[in-house]
Amino acid sequence: MVDAGTVRRIVRIAGVRPADAGVESSAVVEVGPGLGSLTLALLEAGARVTAIEIDPRLAQALPQTVAERAPAEAERLTVLNADALKVSHLEPEPTLLVANLPYNVSVPVILHFLERFPSLQRVLVMVQTEVAERLAAPPGSRTYGIPSAKAAWYCDVRLAGKVGRAVFWPVPRVDSSLVLMERRDAPVTEVPRKEVFRVVDAAFAQRRKALRGALAGIAGSPAAAEAALRAAGIEPLTRGEQLRIEDFAAIAAHLPR
Repeated sequence: MVDAGTVRRIVRIAGVRPADAGVESSAVVEVGPGLGSLTLALLEAGARVTAIEIDPRLAQALPQTVAERAPAEAERLTVLNADALKVSHLEPEPTLLVANLPYNVSVPVILHFLERFPSLQRVLVMVQTEVAERLAAPPGSRTYGIPSAKAAWYCDVRLAGKVGRAVFWPVPRVDSSLVLMERRDAPVTEVPRKEVFRVVDAAFAQRRKALRGALAGIAGSPAAAEAALRAAGIEPLTRGEQLRIEDFAAIAAHLPR
């Protein structure tokens, strides 16, 4: 990103706060800081930043960039040269995830961090617009699917604005958007999250199929799937895109185990 206004906008929407009157500053994890334009803005807003960068050259250069451009903020930066999908411990525990994520890893990274770090209260990511719309899609919409349902397990999700191509160098061929995710209580259910997500995966694996058929594999048979659906109060000919995450949890609770 080469536009300072866009960077400041991201920091503002994320809700980054400095230390004030005994309240600690925001603990931000940034994935893929690259050359550090967003990192500098987060630090200048008063955050403590843990930047996770998979490229060793960029990870090595980032502390020097910060030391040169914002020396007073450098002590609040930690850089990890690591694959974000393999990170399972951070100190301090992050309260915010802020990142500009590439298309191919955006959803896995978001879900990984929401699962591994219950301390995360807000997520603000810039992703390809197509991915943003999928994450924020409500049940019944054309773009509602696996990312939408799984994100809703953890958070209330909404689009937070578009980002023009001109703010990047080099200029990409795709449009980008911001997605804001705010942590909420997970659905109340007696089954583990993994079982609920297994139902989500099966429901959308054959999107055109009604749930009676789509869930037959994990239920053991179409008849068993129908029994679980009826017990959950769901018509067996319903399709997955019509269900809320709470509905998937109800189905999982009634499947044979």
